[in-house]
Amino acid sequence: ILAEAREQFGLPIVTEATSPENAALVAQYADIIQIGARNMQNFDLLKKVGILGKPVLLKRGMSATIEDFLLAAEYILSLGNFQVILCERGIRGIERLTRNTLDLTAIPLVKDLSHLPVIVDPSHGTGLREKVIPMSRAAIACGADGVMVEVHTEPEKALSDGPQSLYPEQFRRLMADLEVVSILVGKELRRTPEKPKTAPEQFSPPVSLTVAFLGEMGSFSSQVARRSFPNATFVPCLSFREIFEKVTAGMATHGMVPIENTITGSIHNNFDLLLEFPQVFIVGERFIRVSQHLGLFPGTSKETLKVLFAHPQGFAQCARFLEALRGIKVMNVGSTEEAARRASEFGKGSGCIASEEAIRKYGLSIVEEEIEDNPRNFTRFIVISTSFEALANHDKVSCVFALKNLPGSLYQALEVFAQRQVNLLKLESRPHPGRPWEYLFYVDWEGNLVDAQYRELLEELSRRTLFLRVLGSYHNSWKRPGIAE
Repeated sequence: ILAEAREQFGLPIVTEATSPENAALVAQYADIIQIGARNMQNFDLLKKVGILGKPVLLKRGMSATIEDFLLAAEYILSLGNFQVILCERGIRGIERLTRNTLDLTAIPLVKDLSHLPVIVDPSHGTGLREKVIPMSRAAIACGADGVMVEVHTEPEKALSDGPQSLYPEQFRRLMADLEVVSILVGKELRRTPEKPKTAPEQFSPPVSLTVAFLGEMGSFSSQVARRSFPNATFVPCLSFREIFEKVTAGMATHGMVPIENTITGSIHNNFDLLLEFPQVFIVGERFIRVSQHLGLFPGTSKETLKVLFAHPQGFAQCARFLEALRGIKVMNVGSTEEAARRASEFGKGSGCIASEEAIRKYGLSIVEEEIEDNPRNFTRFIVISTSFEALANHDKVSCVFALKNLPGSLYQALEVFAQRQVNLLKLESRPHPGRPWEYLFYVDWEGNLVDAQYRELLEELSRRTLFLRVLGSYHNSWKRPGIAE
């Protein structure tokens, strides 16, 4: 049942193994094996989960000292399983007003004595729903790496632990509180990537090249997708997030995503999505010259135009042209193809800023061509996929890193490239989610992930950063326009 829940909702699951005999069975279905408080010193069980190598959540025994707790963890570690999470869930004291005595002093002590992550279970620690939220806040403030909280839609009907279970709305408010508390202690709230909402109940992975793109056929995204993959099957999407979701779910082998424009700059949301979907890599890039045209419904002139539909990027790229149009209502839409479709549906008095293909598709008239502010209007697209292979003939690498908020930290990171005469092609900063006024840095540079000199570069960069992720390597298509990988 738990495995089915994981598949449906995309959340990792943890469940308890109570004996050495059933540990292997639990490991087949659970992402993390829990060792409950009553089994903290079940040494045969500890050794068994140590051999299995699956991540282990080890709860502190009800009468265990901190030393006992850490020695129990050593049984697992000694057998080569270093994926151990410690859980403070309260000890049995003389107090009867709470279920247990939640020992928050154990958190900083264990942090000093061990390298292992520590989480807190305030549900069992207090046994009282109204105390779970304040103790969760306190746990994070003390340095805990997470909390383990029981939630139930109808706690009064729960077969166990109902009085200590939060309602979903209480849990939502708690997570909002913890996001703020985390910032104050130099942490950030990490979320499991959402399971794609677009996958049907019965789904067979594509057997051939399938490319997801924004909008319908006629959008600029569809044009660059067709030029790059002429023999592919194409999957229209309503949003950039949906492209990432379909690729992650296996409903498309590739996605075509715009990342920057020579006039309006970077498309920031897509940088954030690259970080949010760690299963996705950049495997290529494409460039397209964007020619924006003014399309009007038949019988409409510029003088009688009342409503104009366009993608926000289209409006931004044609700002000077729009200044000359007075008294019209501008309507933002999701793609250039949608702009043309909406104008055709609206009827007389409407128009759009779109591609020639989209305008003609919906029977509109092109009354002015190439209305963009700058004729050198190019958009760079990245090709994303979950299948990635680093090749020696790749000549461009994309990565993202975070730095300590200290003087000279960015200089020290970029020095890694300068010392090795590696050319930087792009540097983009984005707000670091959950850490106000701290930033992530996205970097494109010339090189590959195969040659020893570039691998050594990444190793040194990793030492100088708090966080480093390689987003992909691929051919620099600006040097070789028209090449489809």
